[in-house]
Amino acid sequence: MPPALKQIDHIHVFVSDRTAAERWYADVLGLVRVANLAGWAADGGPLTVANAAGSVNLALFERPVQPCRATIAFDVSAADFRAWQAHLAGKLGGEFAAVDHEISWSVYFSDPDGNPYEITTYEYAALA
Repeated sequence: MPPALKQIDHIHVFVSDRTAAERWYADVLGLVRVANLAGWAADGGPLTVANAAGSVNLALFERPVQPCRATIAFDVSAADFRAWQAHLAGKLGGEFAAVDHEISWSVYFSDPDGNPYEITTYEYAALA
């Protein structure tokens, strides 16, 4: 049996323009540059952005747009789910979809480079 996994440390995300992507992630998701990891970006390595708690980390790699992407999903409370819907409506207009999965609710959207995202709550009854 392999050793236990503690949590997701970071997710690699490929972007065509890292400077523009950094602005988008800050504006739409509230993720900002991790200062103590910024040196990695100097020679083509990742530019790491994170939430204020440091529990959500994305490593932005500048690469040509790729056709195959993995969806990155974030878990939120029911109240935060409603707040995210309002936030995304303001930031992205109608460029996201809310889906009732009968045990959860999710919103789906993409960044400007086509990387797909999902924000999900399992507090289904609270949204009924």
